[in-house]
Amino acid sequence: MGALLALLDPVQPTRAPDCGGILTPLGLSYLAEVSKPHAEVVLRQDLMAQRASDLFLGSMEPSRNRITSVKVADLWLSVIPEAGLRLGIEVELRVAPLHAVPMPVRISIRADLHVDMGPDGNLQLLTSACRPTVQAQSTREAESKSSRSILDKVVDVDKLCLDVSKLLLFPNEQLMSLTALFPVTPNCQLQYLPLAAPVFSKQGIALSLQTTFQVAGAVVPVPVSPVPFSMPELASTSTSHLILALSEHFYTSLYFTLERAGAFNMTIPSMLTTATLAQKITQVGSLYHEDLPITLSAALRSSPRVVLEEGRAALKLFLTVHIGAGSPDFQSFLSVSADVTAGLQLSVSDTRMMISTAVIEDAELSLAASNVGLVRAALLEELFLAPVCQQVPAWMDDVLREGVHLPHLSHFTYTDVNVVVHKDYVLVPCKLKLRSTMA
Repeated sequence: MGALLALLDPVQPTRAPDCGGILTPLGLSYLAEVSKPHAEVVLRQDLMAQRASDLFLGSMEPSRNRITSVKVADLWLSVIPEAGLRLGIEVELRVAPLHAVPMPVRISIRADLHVDMGPDGNLQLLTSACRPTVQAQSTREAESKSSRSILDKVVDVDKLCLDVSKLLLFPNEQLMSLTALFPVTPNCQLQYLPLAAPVFSKQGIALSLQTTFQVAGAVVPVPVSPVPFSMPELASTSTSHLILALSEHFYTSLYFTLERAGAFNMTIPSMLTTATLAQKITQVGSLYHEDLPITLSAALRSSPRVVLEEGRAALKLFLTVHIGAGSPDFQSFLSVSADVTAGLQLSVSDTRMMISTAVIEDAELSLAASNVGLVRAALLEELFLAPVCQQVPAWMDDVLREGVHLPHLSHFTYTDVNVVVHKDYVLVPCKLKLRSTMA
């Protein structure tokens, strides 16, 4: 009965984070700074908009007052621990009554924001509370009363909170871009999915993500990590805007998916021919009556594994190399097990993690199957170790030549990046930069 129920209720994929990031208070300040021009455009459009009938607040008479300028003097964001964010906007207006000197006006907006996860899995920034105040910058009591009367006609205080909601449209669009499907190879993609709303603390805003991988549009069920991943504690003195963390399981899942996509089925050229090889392995000569080039065809016999240690990243490959001749009818006469450990070099370009194979740290060859008799391990290494060590890193580098997209917002890039390899995870502290097309 239990087995039957298991068939009727298919196993749901395990939801566990394998990467994430922390937006630091400095990063939050940068986002506030680059948001000022956008906020000014939105507020200017709304505050200076004239209705077709040139009426304000439903009045049946044309207004004798008008707003001549709108400037966002300050915009800031701060974390409310365990709750969300506080947004502060200081707006300077100039209101020109008919036949009078323009009057300076100050609008202060305070809004509490929180982040929810929608039913589609996307994060959404919402307003919890909004408190706008409008003040005429006049020192005389009579002028102040007159100014208040004018302000009541030209500034709709309640509408300012609707303007705050409009300001959130752009950041919400950016939050949606976080979960976009990114290409890795032509038939392999990855997607970062938030597991819950972010956590707000004095340290910043922490978000845990789970990476899903697809091959030809189908989700690949990657092995479950034996060790749950959680965001590491960060130094309070960090000067970075954002600190990304990627677990060892993330990298292993990436290579597991590439294996499933067939990206590591490789053909390795060799300088050997059947005639030269027959001088070392005599039975090869009886298989071929003409001299043919030797070809090595390699494929993974078990899943690759990434190992992260302090200051070092390595990829372990477990290959079966079939050695044979003939084109297009390749026929193998020898199979070799090749266990290769390659050092990985990690860097970041724009918002992509670049992964290159720095050096082969270790390689072992052993006989797996043979149609030409027993071949000693020492002879296998003499004949085939060099092409395997030369060509396997080049093949791997070509597969990931475009890099791997990191979690990012579409209109921002990463600068001042540092990649630090720790035991079980990689930290990527960086600064944010608004792309020039959006400045």
